[in-house]
Amino acid sequence: MAGLSAARTLHRAGIQVTLLEARDRVGGRIHTIHHGDEVIELGAEFIHGRPPDLWRLIKEANLDTYKLGGDDLCHENGELKKCDEQDETVGFLDRLLAWKGPDIPFADYPPLQALPPDQRNQVINYVQSFNAADYGQIGVHALAVQQQAEDEIESDSIFRIRGGYASLPEYLADDLRRAGVPIELETRVDRIEWQRGTVEVHAHTAAGPMHFRAEHAVIALPLGVLQQRAVAFDPVPSALAQADQLRMGPVRRFTLLFKDRFWAQQESVQFPKLSFLFAQDAMPPVWWTPHPAYSTSLTGWIGGPRSGAFDDFTPTQLGEAACRELAKIFNLPGEFIQAQLVSCMSHDWQQDPYSGGAYSYVPAGALPAVLAMATPVNDTLYFAGEHTDVTGHWGTVHAAMRSGVRAAQQILSAPRTV
Repeated sequence: MAGLSAARTLHRAGIQVTLLEARDRVGGRIHTIHHGDEVIELGAEFIHGRPPDLWRLIKEANLDTYKLGGDDLCHENGELKKCDEQDETVGFLDRLLAWKGPDIPFADYPPLQALPPDQRNQVINYVQSFNAADYGQIGVHALAVQQQAEDEIESDSIFRIRGGYASLPEYLADDLRRAGVPIELETRVDRIEWQRGTVEVHAHTAAGPMHFRAEHAVIALPLGVLQQRAVAFDPVPSALAQADQLRMGPVRRFTLLFKDRFWAQQESVQFPKLSFLFAQDAMPPVWWTPHPAYSTSLTGWIGGPRSGAFDDFTPTQLGEAACRELAKIFNLPGEFIQAQLVSCMSHDWQQDPYSGGAYSYVPAGALPAVLAMATPVNDTLYFAGEHTDVTGHWGTVHAAMRSGVRAAQQILSAPRTV
């Protein structure tokens, strides 16, 4: 979304643009698949709140959306009940805005250490799950900036695109293609040689090597790809050292498709309005449905360090393990849950060479690195992507969009060398 947004802004300003995309599709970490009538999101899924730039594009594309709603349940001491802890946790994080101390890891934050053990664990689990972060690394200043940013867009309201999130980048790509902008899919960049006012990009496709030359380049590679040095730069820009100060968070998410909505139909369960389910002692600790949209799917989510628990699992093993957890949560026979399972669908973003992780977070002391990454390099290289967002919305689609528009505007303001 960063690259597409940058390309659209530049093209509309009369600048000739070419997009290079390593994958065989647009959208990056937005990845929708369809299984019969079910819309399965393997990457970004939610519209968090009401970011105006994202909503303008959704309306322009005439995409149908709906607001998530229903019952949020917590599983504690073998019992399922409606949650009340989430409001307490969000309230605790909102108080980060009053912190006047140094930028320290959240683990060292004195008010966190003062909480009773159970509440402390709830807050830690929330931070690690939501931010895909290690609470021993993520900084309190970044968390405070993020909380304020979320409050400004009413992020407690969550929406989905009914036909799938991928319809948004596909709309942008189709719009660009109609305007004559080339989008080169399955074109993997190997090396970028540059000097002020000139960029040479060396890439390869199945048909052989390709070379591109331009006055400017928007580098919309995910943070994980930059940190792996998957693309060589000559000379190495200072932005890469800044990228190394940030962190790419790991996530394990998967969607289980069942024959029926057993959580709504079994006499001993009957939660027809199930939305989110929190079971902090389970793996995964967070589940959700697309309610109020009808679906026979449940999505499991593990963010942060705990996500490595399923690193070596095949999809079949993942589905079996998840069914065992659900059997405990819903107090139903494991054989029944397993017999209900139709498919387990997942994507390993950590091992994906074109992402290197799920999304970014900012460790203690690294906020200046975000601003440095958003600064043009010799009016020639412009880094974009959710990790370069300067508005505190890291890890979101609207952050990626904003970063692309920001990079494009910087190019339009740069000195021209005809």
